[in-house]
Amino acid sequence: QVQVVESGGGSVQAGGSLRLSCAASGSIFSINAMNWYRQAPGKQRELVAAITSGGTTNYVDSVKGRFTISRDNAKNTVYLQMNSLKPEDTAVYYCNVVVRTYDSWYRDYWGQGTQVTVSS
Repeated sequence: QVQVVESGGGSVQAGGSLRLSCAASGSIFSINAMNWYRQAPGKQRELVAAITSGGTTNYVDSVKGRFTISRDNAKNTVYLQMNSLKPEDTAVYYCNVVVRTYDSWYRDYWGQGTQVTVSS
């Protein structure tokens, strides 16, 4: 079993910053990609940022230059530093990790989501 727990969401004014954290724990053999998704009301879930086990990162165009994804492999933790936040960044942010456990091949695990609200 793998548990994925996010933290760090909240409310902030436009132009402000937040840092999200996501820790995976349990019977983990290795972690491949670690990703952040978000879903705004009435919209589909979208991939915001991704980081591979080797540290390669990718971002959706709307957050490039403002958000930074990073990971601490020793802690099985991924972070999302969000700067210059805009009202359109308001959404529930979900952590997704691709994990190989000691008794199964790689599969997706999701956190419960954390709310980010940006006011104008």
